[in-house]
Formats: sequence, C-alpha cells, structure tokens
Amino acid sequence: MEVRDGVVLAIHGGAGTILRERMTPELDREYRTALAGALLAGHQVLAAGGRAEEAVVAAIRPLEDSPLFNAGRGAVLNDDGAVELDASIMLGSSGMAGAVAGVTRVRHPIEAAVRVMTETEHVLLAGPGADRFIAQQGLELAEPEWFVSPHRELQLRQLQAEDVSQVAPEGPGSGHKFGTVGCVALDIAGHLAAGTSTGGMARKAWGRVGDSPVIGAGTWAADETCAVSCTGHGEFFIRKAIAHQIHARMLHGGAGIEEAARGAVLEDLPDGGGSGGCVALDARGRFVAPFTTPGMYRGWIDARGQVTVRIHGDER
Repeated sequence: MEVRDGVVLAIHGGAGTILRERMTPELDREYRTALAGALLAGHQVLAAGGRAEEAVVAAIRPLEDSPLFNAGRGAVLNDDGAVELDASIMLGSSGMAGAVAGVTRVRHPIEAAVRVMTETEHVLLAGPGADRFIAQQGLELAEPEWFVSPHRELQLRQLQAEDVSQVAPEGPGSGHKFGTVGCVALDIAGHLAAGTSTGGMARKAWGRVGDSPVIGAGTWAADETCAVSCTGHGEFFIRKAIAHQIHARMLHGGAGIEEAARGAVLEDLPDGGGSGGCVALDARGRFVAPFTTPGMYRGWIDARGQVTVRIHGDER
C-alpha cells in the first residue's frame, strides 16, 4: 500500500492477478508508457491553473482510447458481443456529480458523465436514454465495432465455451489484460475531483451495472476529506459503499486518509468477500493506493511533474 505526500494527481488502470511471469517486457513497457502519458496529460492541465475535474478528464481520455484498459476502446464485451460503457465524475468543492451507465457509442464516456453533471438536473443516465442525450450533446461518437478488439472477442468466446462469467478483477495473470480506469486530482485552489470509467464485467448480461458509475461506491470526492476512484469486483464495492466509506471514516471517525483507506479496502472489503483497490487523495496532497490483489496498475505525479508508475504489489 503506497502512501505519498505532495501528489496532485493519481490514476489506476485496474487491479487483479498481475503476475510478472505473464507480463512480457514489451507489454510492461506499453502499460507504463500509457499510464505515464495519462499522468502527464492531467498534470498539464493543473500546471496551467486548470480545475481538478478538468485534469481528471484529461488523464482518463487517453486511457479510454487505449486497448490496454477496460474502458472505451479496450472495453470488455457483454454476452451479446457488444460494449456497454460506464463512467462517473464528482467534484469535491460542491458535491456535484454526473454518471452514465450502459452507453454504447460515446468515444469518451468520462465526457458524457461531465455533461450529465453540467447540463442536466440528474446524476445518472443509463441505457438508450443516455445514448440519446449524448448524441444531443454533440459528443464524439464511434461505431460499435470501433470499440471491439480481437482480444475481447477471443475472451468472450472462451467464457461462453466455458459457460462461466468473468467475475474476478482482471490482469495478465488471470488471462485478461485490461482494467477499469480512474483518476483523482487536487488543483491549485485546493479542490479535489474524482472520475472512473469502465466497460464493466466480461460477458455481463441483463443490463448489469457495477460500481464505477455509482457515486459513493466507485467514485467520491469531498474537499474536506478525499477524492477516491475504485477498481475491482463492483458488486462488493456497491454493497460496502467503499468510496464513501473512506470519506466517512475521515469525516466522522477522525481517521487520516491512510487509516481510512486501509480500513475500507484492506479490511472491510475482503470481509464481505470482495477484492480490488482504489486510489485516494486528500486536500493536503497525501495519496494512498491500497489493493487486495497481487497487483494494480497505478501511478501518480507531484506538482513538479515527477512521475511514478507501478504495476506489481511488491514494487516500492
């Protein structure tokens, strides 16, 4: 579990059984390069005096375009062989939030979540209605096949042949290479923001929605406490309200961010049968990244632009 001071922006790219022996040098470089690029994109916004939520969007956008992650173009496929994308964003300064679930055409779901927050009186739009709203907003769209990668088609065929659903957090060690993405940021005005974007669970059915678009489960931000973005088996994050729980442990229990995140993710989440992790940042720039799995794609950047990227659990 990392604990760092002076962080202004941090990201995750999913938690799972990420084993060194299943990670080729080339793939390792691809992941680290993608994560570093996202951190620099977010930091550029903050360095120019931009708001925390603008930095969150800037960091998540390139991850949504990367086939390495389960968000946007790299999203998993549902049982019908299609993508259903979820995303959310929350502002620590006001508590305003927006989210979309089960959308199918928007290139950058995190931008759709922002539009829900800024252009409607709602917090969460889902399914065909959300797709119509996105089209009306003029956001960049892509054809459904643009999101589908050969790896994801193979993954779906394997799961269907085995007649099982993919329910575990993902990583190369489990045969799946991608993960939900998320970002937390602290701007020069002292405001926090958090955002999360995902394709959900492979071979999902019945319109399943996980924690990523659920405010309080997968995403939370409040200036007086912290900004949090989660990744893992979403049903357990929803049942435990993990993102909000970290906030509540700080606000009502007097815990610091390290104690709060450790208690929620490393103790309470496994106690309920769940697994995964999060990135969490407070308004003093203190950052933590607890996770219960062997690895989590993660990185952070300080105010000077110093980038740190890590993948495996034993990296320090």
